[in-house]
Amino acid sequence: METGALIESFSDFAKTKNIDRPTMMKVLEEVFRTMIRKKYGSDENFDVIINTDKGDLEIWRYRTIVADDSEETDDFFDENKEIRLCEAKKIEPDFAIGEQVAQEVKMEDFGRRVVQTARQTLIQRIKDLEKDILFQKYKELVGEIIVGEVYQVLGREIVVQDAEKQELTLPKTEQIYKDRYKKGDAIRAVIHRVEMINGNPKIILSRTSPVLLERLMEGEVPEVFEGVITIRKIVREPGDRAKVAVESYDDRIDPVGACVGMKGSRIHSIVRELCNENIDVINYTDNKDLFIARALSPAKISGCKIDEKKGRASVYLKRDQVSLAIGKNGQNIKLASRLVDLEIDVFRDNEDQEEEDDVELTEFSDVIEDWIIEELNRIGLDTARSVLAVSKDDLVRRTELEEETAEFVLDILKKEFE
Repeated sequence: METGALIESFSDFAKTKNIDRPTMMKVLEEVFRTMIRKKYGSDENFDVIINTDKGDLEIWRYRTIVADDSEETDDFFDENKEIRLCEAKKIEPDFAIGEQVAQEVKMEDFGRRVVQTARQTLIQRIKDLEKDILFQKYKELVGEIIVGEVYQVLGREIVVQDAEKQELTLPKTEQIYKDRYKKGDAIRAVIHRVEMINGNPKIILSRTSPVLLERLMEGEVPEVFEGVITIRKIVREPGDRAKVAVESYDDRIDPVGACVGMKGSRIHSIVRELCNENIDVINYTDNKDLFIARALSPAKISGCKIDEKKGRASVYLKRDQVSLAIGKNGQNIKLASRLVDLEIDVFRDNEDQEEEDDVELTEFSDVIEDWIIEELNRIGLDTARSVLAVSKDDLVRRTELEEETAEFVLDILKKEFE
């Protein structure tokens, strides 16, 4: 292959891969210098001049002129870096010992096999460069949201194509368990991490990362995007519940109200995107006791004791607030613990001596139907006195019980303590 054709084919290939000119020149020079070292043993006395626009390549070898053959010089003669005076005079008659001779090395001098190897090496190097550029590009985008199209749904992962037709991976472990996608669907996810596996970059997406929720809030809440409101911490049980601690740098702005929006307008679109994940937005404070109380919302705590050394907090609540604090499957207390960076222990408040004489609702299962007890438990009422502390109207409003049923239950429980 001619030198011009070799460089031109490489240049065209490099341009299709968006390789910049300086990088392309560097790769070309490195490959040609490798060829020189293979043939001559060293490339120290060679100049490689490349003009990619014209497809020109010039390789010049510089050698120092030494005296003609003699017993003293034969043992130390380096053919690559030195040339005999008699040989130099064939090039230029007035050359003298000690001067340098510049000779152009033609591509043909390397042989067809070496040139073909060089071409394959160039193509491989450009592919490696493309992979490295891709790796660096997406590494800088870690934590950013991308909108892609589902290309293939596999058992353990979903293959997603972005706007540049680059294939990204959304593993099963990074999907919200409620996610259901099919080929062609649009998908929003955050670039979670980028790995190099066997020389190939792998871009991992995530829909379970707290960063996704943060980026979605930046998109929906201008004050967060502008930095007036900062997100201090996010904890998630993806698809079920999340807690977000926010703080405002402007006293005139209510951070929680701004994030939720009028009638929940701002938060609702995020909730829908995250498969109806329930999002609690909490006002951050340096006061640990108050922060814990807010983190356990909607439960109302009676007292709190913090042991910083053990990293635990003991929280005291009334009986009807305990189940609210714990939440469904323990999600509320688990998220609150992660939000405040303390292990939270829940205790019933024993201030009211009457509670010692309280009776669990399950004790009345022989006279009160199980579904009624379950309905009362659903709103955090699990003892007789906790139910009696609520009015009949409140019971009807907060549960699915009819007025007559609520009245019947209250009568049964009152008789227990008469």
